Amino acid sequence: MSGTDKTKAGLELTGPIVILVEPQLGENIGMAARAMGNFALSRLRIVNPRDGWPNIAAQRAAAGADHILDGAELFETVEAAVADCSLLFATTARAHDQAKPVVGPEAAAAETAGRIKAGGTVGILFGRERWGLTNEEVGLSNRIITFPVNPGFASLNLAQAVLLVGYEWFKLSTAGALPFAMPERSEPASQHQMQAFFDHLVRELDKVEFLRPAEKRDTMLVNLRNIFTRMEPTKQDMHTLHGVVMAIAEGRKGPAKGGVLDGEQATRLRALLAEQGQGGAVSDGSSTVRGLARLLRRNPTDAERVLWQALTRDRRFAGLFKRQTPVGRQIPDFVSFVHRIALELTNAGESDAIIKDRAERRIWLQARGYRVLDMAAADVERDLAPELERLQALLPGSAT
Repeated sequence: MSGTDKTKAGLELTGPIVILVEPQLGENIGMAARAMGNFALSRLRIVNPRDGWPNIAAQRAAAGADHILDGAELFETVEAAVADCSLLFATTARAHDQAKPVVGPEAAAAETAGRIKAGGTVGILFGRERWGLTNEEVGLSNRIITFPVNPGFASLNLAQAVLLVGYEWFKLSTAGALPFAMPERSEPASQHQMQAFFDHLVRELDKVEFLRPAEKRDTMLVNLRNIFTRMEPTKQDMHTLHGVVMAIAEGRKGPAKGGVLDGEQATRLRALLAEQGQGGAVSDGSSTVRGLARLLRRNPTDAERVLWQALTRDRRFAGLFKRQTPVGRQIPDFVSFVHRIALELTNAGESDAIIKDRAERRIWLQARGYRVLDMAAADVERDLAPELERLQALLPGSAT
């Protein structure tokens, strides 16, 4: 699992010595070192590694646990590696028919912690990848550690075995403290806040006649209240839920449309761009006009929104048209490049400059094979169906 915070200092704990007996692959040594690093085990001994030492494959697999590999001690025999241990565990998944106590990793961790606290040295033997520890090696130990695993599939790889033992020891040593917790961002909501929200919700539900039939109203109210009380909401939760109910009740308008302008403001901005930007009368370059155009694109007029929704959802037109930000003399509001159709939205009371500019654009587009259809914004907002019928008539295969 990723997520190591490089800004935090690691714990330095005196733990048991991990002793790997004749490991065959450098990768397994590296992954075992990584598992040790996860649980603040730092003392590693290696007995006669098959591929020699140091091992580049181990370094690659250690994933940052280089300090453990750098401090690893190399031994030729198990006897030499365990000579200073006053308590020795042997990990195995097989019964070795030896009269020794068999414990799980949790019990082993408890005994390890007690022995280390008393000044003793504790070692844990981990065997070869293919066949584990020999009877003679197990015979050197004081205790056997085995794991509560599926008896039909009991074999663990080397790093897994080290990780399980390290986890139980570290959990005991740190009293199971987790590395982080999510802070409570707000104190629990009071009954007064809960009631105020619920009253608000019920008022809005009554407006849309949700709580019916009348004979089920009381039951529905109890069920609704229980939904929120089970949540144990905070004060911030209540503020958020109030806002959600208000937004639904008041409908999509203002910033909820994706911008900061309402329809009337967007219309005025559109006229400003038409007069100043498209006519090329801006003296301070195009950056100001393009900035306003981006604002307009995020804040379409009501007519633009209605028409664009129809063009994208109506199967007759879906995928045929693109919405354009009207900046540049020859750019219409909506265009179908495939069918060479340009759509222009017109507003009541347009200035002479806007009317002239649109006429010149029509001439320019028609000279290049485009058919231009003007749609009055008021007509689009009032009744779009006739406008769409006019548009459909321009599509190939429609009766003229």
